[in-house]
Amino acid sequence: MNQIVTEAIILARTDYGEADRILTLLTPDDGKLRLMAKGVRRVKSKLAGGIELFSVSTITFVKGRGDIGTLVSTRLVRYYKHIVEDLDRTMLGYELIKQLNKVTEDHPEPEYFELLKQVFEALDDPTIPLPLVRFWFTAQLLKQSGHSPNLHADDSGQRLQPERAYNFSFEQVCFAPSEKGRFSAQHIKFLRLSFDGHPPKVLTQVEGGAVLVDALAPLVSTMLQTYLRV
Repeated sequence: MNQIVTEAIILARTDYGEADRILTLLTPDDGKLRLMAKGVRRVKSKLAGGIELFSVSTITFVKGRGDIGTLVSTRLVRYYKHIVEDLDRTMLGYELIKQLNKVTEDHPEPEYFELLKQVFEALDDPTIPLPLVRFWFTAQLLKQSGHSPNLHADDSGQRLQPERAYNFSFEQVCFAPSEKGRFSAQHIKFLRLSFDGHPPKVLTQVEGGAVLVDALAPLVSTMLQTYLRV
């Protein structure tokens, strides 16, 4: 059998039998994999060290005749240890992994793998607030799935004006002018930075960023529920 080598991130682990596990992994080139890790729950298993949650590993596997292949070997590339040192960061990490697993098909674009690596890096950095990590990740999920809002023109096609106030139209996925609108140019600018792919560390440098995240988080969360059913 041909052995395949790739980088991988664990999305889910399910115990099977007395000592095995079925793993769901995300890879940059082979999409999602479902692999049987035989004997991995035994104390002396050589596979266990390379399939930690919140880590990136190099794995070797062989494809099976059905949906589940076999894990042959693992090598840990990077373990984001600071995530598991903080319960809140650990719980948010679990939540974001589950969201990505739910919204991706069996052969997602390689960008999803890079997205998960970036969110691990953000969660591993204690200087980056958790609300910002969640907000940024949600924006990136929307972007990767093709649901970025129009952040340059309003619902009539007119260029957004810095002195005007706006509300958001979920039907048209853009902002609409309103005298009593909840969103200002500063909100829209922060959304642009977030959807353009700037990493969370950059967003922490925006003055008043925490207040902007609080105001915008319900918006991107509702978009996620509306368009991706998550």
